Amino acid sequence: MKKKTKENYRQLLIDKIEGVVEQKEVTIGTLKTTYLLSGNGKPVILLHGAGAGAVTWYPSINTISKNFQVIAPDIVGYGESDKPDAPYNRPYFSNWLKDFMKELGISKAHIVGLSQGGAIALQFAIDNAAMVDKLVVVDAAGLGAKVSFWPLLGTIWMNSFPSAMANRFNSRYILHKPVNRDPNHSSYSIAVLKYKGGQNAFKQGRGTAVSKIPEEALKQIKNETLIIWGKEDQLFPVAYGEAAAKIIPKAKLQLIQEAGHLPLMDQPELFNTILEDFLKSE
Repeated sequence: MKKKTKENYRQLLIDKIEGVVEQKEVTIGTLKTTYLLSGNGKPVILLHGAGAGAVTWYPSINTISKNFQVIAPDIVGYGESDKPDAPYNRPYFSNWLKDFMKELGISKAHIVGLSQGGAIALQFAIDNAAMVDKLVVVDAAGLGAKVSFWPLLGTIWMNSFPSAMANRFNSRYILHKPVNRDPNHSSYSIAVLKYKGGQNAFKQGRGTAVSKIPEEALKQIKNETLIIWGKEDQLFPVAYGEAAAKIIPKAKLQLIQEAGHLPLMDQPELFNTILEDFLKSE
């Protein structure tokens, strides 16, 4: 039996997304950013967490693309995008997103960020408020500094020595039920980390992208904001989301029961309904 490649795993996840999904890329300066494009209408940019890439959004792209144009990039350092030597901190990612949107001719978009992508989305809203319509952060990093020991160990193991064993250990801390995640996503995550430069973001970023954002900075966010949190998240406690909802002026919190750090995989239908309703509301 022919061994599957990184590209095979990625394609299998894209194939799970119903509807038309285009795979595209842009080069900004010397850096290539790949992205998935689906649907028409007001743009929604989906920012994945610190692992895999745009295909992390496989449970949601089809639903959201029925009413919006979905742009899901492989954030620089991840997926099929370039993986340069870089600081990989929040200002770096925020500048990358600004350049990416400008290159695509997008002056304003709904921004949805998961985990580390949530921290990037928050920083981007602080830096470029006029380019953000509605803001959604999902089990976002940057809202609390401490991660429990075992989930932290799983993250370090997976990012330093990626393997099926490390993935199995890590999965129990990022999903309420690991079986809820497509195995091709796990395999793709491992393959990306093993690929040249795949660990640059983790090793060179040194956790700075997920460090706590000061309260004074969060108070500057005036965009209408939805904070979604898996009630059983073992990586970032739900208390971080509850606190942020009180700090960010126009924020509201939506908890999802029986969901961990990746509620879009643990409870896809409920997650998609919550996200779609918020984006469609006037």
